[in-house]
Amino acid sequence: MSFKRRLTILLILTSQIAVSQTPFKVLETFEESPVPPEPQYSLEKYWCALPQKKDQADKVPVKSDLKDGQDKASADVFFIHPTIFTYEPQDEYKWNGNVNDEKLNQKVDESTILNQASVFNGSCKVYAPRYRQAHYSAFTTDLPSNKKKSLDLAYADVKAAFEYYLANWNEGRPIVIASHSQGTIHAGRLLKEFFEGKELQKQLVEAYLIGIATPTSYFDDLQLSTRPDHVGGFVTWNTFHKGYVPDYYDDGLDIAACINPLTWSNSEEWVSRKENKGGVGLKFKFVKKMVGAQVNDGMLWVNKPNLFLALFLNTKIWHVGDINLFWNNIRDNVALRIDRFNEQTNEK
Repeated sequence: MSFKRRLTILLILTSQIAVSQTPFKVLETFEESPVPPEPQYSLEKYWCALPQKKDQADKVPVKSDLKDGQDKASADVFFIHPTIFTYEPQDEYKWNGNVNDEKLNQKVDESTILNQASVFNGSCKVYAPRYRQAHYSAFTTDLPSNKKKSLDLAYADVKAAFEYYLANWNEGRPIVIASHSQGTIHAGRLLKEFFEGKELQKQLVEAYLIGIATPTSYFDDLQLSTRPDHVGGFVTWNTFHKGYVPDYYDDGLDIAACINPLTWSNSEEWVSRKENKGGVGLKFKFVKKMVGAQVNDGMLWVNKPNLFLALFLNTKIWHVGDINLFWNNIRDNVALRIDRFNEQTNEK
């Protein structure tokens, strides 16, 4: 196939993806929409990922020599997935996703669980609940009450899932909290309610709070981790093309904490893609030296990824790539922090 033909196909596919992924806006109020049935976390079907079942979080990237290490993992990860419910609802449930909707569940599993939750399977047992996620409209609605009620309902499920996990599976093991986008909103609440200033804080390895602007002042006790082997704190970042500042910068990015996942520090020097241990691209393929990165005033700037025809990509907001672009750096860092946590625990 000629270069011109490949480029034409790429541009057509890019435009089709952009159209198909344009989020739908719910017009009804929260009160005008019924609430989906509540998940029962004693049933495996209400979990996207569990170490005792086969799921997308068990996989490792194509063309890599990585292995699923959950069987021997000494720690757990509780992963809270981002917003996948962005399209026009196909049933009566408008503001929160139905955890019995097979189409939505498949979208969740084949996107975020495969590409994001799987990064932790090298050194953690992966627990990821299905929950009645808030529709994307919660972030664009003109009525604050719609947003609050939709997100509160979603968090109620996340909380219930975490409580079930603690009561039935944790058994005092070290815990990693990980999340992306909407999931990070819920993860922040979870950390405040269950960890900060409480006994469970002693079990916290690290919190990976990705894809939502999170200021250092958000927590009272949890500190921003600025070393790759620091434990008991949190890391966070939001990814954009180098030099780009979004029009919503003053809505929280201006005060956001930011860590460079190539160095695990908040230093603002440019870090070459040579330090990138590998990301994942389309079809979950492993890509070496994916991007370079730089912390800049609350944002993580990257150059164009090491992908075929990336030269022609004009992406400015790399939100969907917050984890994919740094996949193997994250994977290795989780393992490092768990080792350090276990060392500190054994020293006591």
